[in-house]
Amino acid sequence: MSDLFPIDWSEFHFLRPIFLWTFAPLLLIFLISLLSIRQEVTWKGMIAPHLRPFVIQKGNEHMKVWMQIIGVLAIGFGILELSGPTWKKVEVPGQKLETPLVILLDLSQSMLVTDLQPTRLERAKFKITDLIKQNPQARMALIGFAGTAHTIVPLTKDYDIVLSHIDGLRPDVMPIPGSNLADALILADTIMAVTDAPGTVMILSDDIEDQEFELIRDFIQNSGNSVQLLAINTAAGAEVPNLSGRGTIKDKDGNAVMSVLNENVLAQLNSLEKVTVNRLTLDDSDVEMISNAVKKNLIFTEKPEEKDDDWRDAGFLFIIPMAVLLLLWFRKGWVLYGLVLMVFSSCSADTTFKDLWFTKDYQGQQLSDKGDYAAAAEEFEDPLRRGVAYYKAGNYEAAIEEFKNDTSAYGAYNLGLAYYQNGDYSAAQGAFQEAEEMDPSMDQATANKQKMGELSGGEKEVDPEDAQEADPNQQTKTQQNQSPEDLSGGGQEATKKDMEKERLSETVNTDIRKGKELDEVPDDIKATMQQQNSKVLMRKVDDDPSLFLKRKFEYQVKKDSLKPKANARDW
Repeated sequence: MSDLFPIDWSEFHFLRPIFLWTFAPLLLIFLISLLSIRQEVTWKGMIAPHLRPFVIQKGNEHMKVWMQIIGVLAIGFGILELSGPTWKKVEVPGQKLETPLVILLDLSQSMLVTDLQPTRLERAKFKITDLIKQNPQARMALIGFAGTAHTIVPLTKDYDIVLSHIDGLRPDVMPIPGSNLADALILADTIMAVTDAPGTVMILSDDIEDQEFELIRDFIQNSGNSVQLLAINTAAGAEVPNLSGRGTIKDKDGNAVMSVLNENVLAQLNSLEKVTVNRLTLDDSDVEMISNAVKKNLIFTEKPEEKDDDWRDAGFLFIIPMAVLLLLWFRKGWVLYGLVLMVFSSCSADTTFKDLWFTKDYQGQQLSDKGDYAAAAEEFEDPLRRGVAYYKAGNYEAAIEEFKNDTSAYGAYNLGLAYYQNGDYSAAQGAFQEAEEMDPSMDQATANKQKMGELSGGEKEVDPEDAQEADPNQQTKTQQNQSPEDLSGGGQEATKKDMEKERLSETVNTDIRKGKELDEVPDDIKATMQQQNSKVLMRKVDDDPSLFLKRKFEYQVKKDSLKPKANARDW
């Protein structure tokens, strides 16, 4: 407080001056309220003096005026507080988060055991998701290990990147089978070497035996990092299934391989100073303890080169007088005035008068009903509705981007239609296939998927100059579609001579093959609507990230000539 005074008027300004405009409606309401009191006094003069005490409720006219003034002053102080008055700067040093958290996820064959439902691996993925929800605040990295260890996600503060990679992780992504924790710890130490701050290694694995105990013990002795172990296993254990899912893995004696929790080794690990063994729980209490342990050891380093001066907001000084005036201001009926003032005070720079009465989505729907889809897309806040507007406006690229987040079968089906409109038949086929998988009763998705397969696989690219248009005078035999959304019905019956001709196509700049006869969308193809025809839900079929990781890991193994260790388990 003392460093704010005296006020330097030469530096005085408002951080959020847009809120000062609310003084205009405030003064207008004040004048209207004073006029209403004046009219009330005039009206009382029409009653005989000896009857006034029995007809009119008692009250002091001067007090009402003062209450109006006190209310305006209280709201005025609130407006000044929101406007952010300031006249002094403070130095804000830059900070950088140093603490790393590296997750080692076991992707060995034994993680497919189903003694923990649905599988041990899926349960481990759930725990990683729960940990991210707890927000440990440290920089996080993800390593997958089997016969070899590979970085899936490097150190990042964006936990959504980690979430986007864990769904596709499975043992067949790893190039070499096994359970090589040694390489995983070496890789984790390499990742955390970018900072001097001690970090945490979280291990999610099922088979922790004597050799793993020695590896973890040596790791904490040779580094300043700690280990949080979450054993994804049960005391009863289970047989390890084959990668194909049929039968179980056999040892050299022909016996089924069992994966069982080793309580003795876990007890020994828990006795080490920097190792914490966490018991697997049905709720998220286990990862909550891990997250709290990481938060307690967060380390930030100052970055002097990034220090900056920032204006100090002195608006909090107006809170006390505003609170005192509000205590004197409350009277019956004044709450209504306060609500009106709050509406005007909440208006931002982008808020229009229409926004006080209608939501953005409703305004967008009004424009859409008028056929102005481009303007409607700018008004909609709901990405689904915004995508519909782009779709109807013919901007299919923008529509696809807006419809990435829908997960319904109708969404996948309509995304296929959008790709079809855009000429990308392969992507359309994938979208129709996903709709079919999510809703097997959607026969139209199956029919359209087959049609897209024919379009994407049966074309031959030629020079666009050689493309020919059909003769409009040629008579055709047509067959009416049974369904208004059937892609296969209608059109000319092909003759043997027609079938011998190669279909002509043209190559556009995007390398998407698009048949000449499909430049215009047939009338018999329409987007599947839900109950409200204003919502056409679409969803982009994302590429499987596990396929990319598999190829990446195979390349790393080939490049570095990695081979499984002789004494390592092959499951």
